[in-house]
Amino acid sequence: MDANPQFGPRTVEEVFKDFKGRRAGLIKALTSDVERFYQQCDPDKENLCLYGLPDEQWEVNLPAEEVPPELPEPALGINFARDGMQEKDWLSLVAVHSDAWLLAVAFYFGARFGFDKADRKRIFNMINDLPTVFEVVTGSTKKQSKEKSSVSNHSSNKSKTNSTRGPDTQGKYSRGVPKDEEEDGLDEQEDEDHGDTLCGACGENYGADEFWICCDICEKWFHGKCVKITPARAEHIKQYKCPSCSNKRARP
Repeated sequence: MDANPQFGPRTVEEVFKDFKGRRAGLIKALTSDVERFYQQCDPDKENLCLYGLPDEQWEVNLPAEEVPPELPEPALGINFARDGMQEKDWLSLVAVHSDAWLLAVAFYFGARFGFDKADRKRIFNMINDLPTVFEVVTGSTKKQSKEKSSVSNHSSNKSKTNSTRGPDTQGKYSRGVPKDEEEDGLDEQEDEDHGDTLCGACGENYGADEFWICCDICEKWFHGKCVKITPARAEHIKQYKCPSCSNKRARP
């Protein structure tokens, strides 16, 4: 309902860019904007859908009236299940359906514009290199990474330090710095160890040159820019709560 196929993405790169934008919007709705998303999914309203938009935004809206619609439609009536199950289970269910919808939209464009076997394989591999919305929302990718890593030490995440290493080897906030030649080998090893660490807001991977902060409640890591925390502000935070944990309250 938000993109006319006549003017939609036509190349593999354009389809992947469209996919990433919609994916980022959905992740935002289910993590950093979860309180607003929850409120908009009123069970007393008509059938509602969660749409990810190409500009990394999201909206909860009624399904398209056209039959057939211009694009594949997301799961219908997500609001009806909201109060009938635990919030985290409901969010996980919405995330699974969102993943299915993202793939449907991407391959709709592929079929619409005649992607051949090589193009379809390429777009799938590009998509498959990203964690799913479900994996980001539930943190399952990070858990799998911790189980495989022999150097992960979860308790070290909670001790404050001035170290400039990656999220799994330092305190609750971090920022990469330019590497000295003598540290290159160690830093490269750490990049390999922590490359699977994902931002709890945008779902993107750890970057050694970016500022990160860890939530003391859910213990997920976030880009500072995604949760609007600067390094200077982090220095004065005794206990950091991410937007999702800050907004949690008793549900009826």
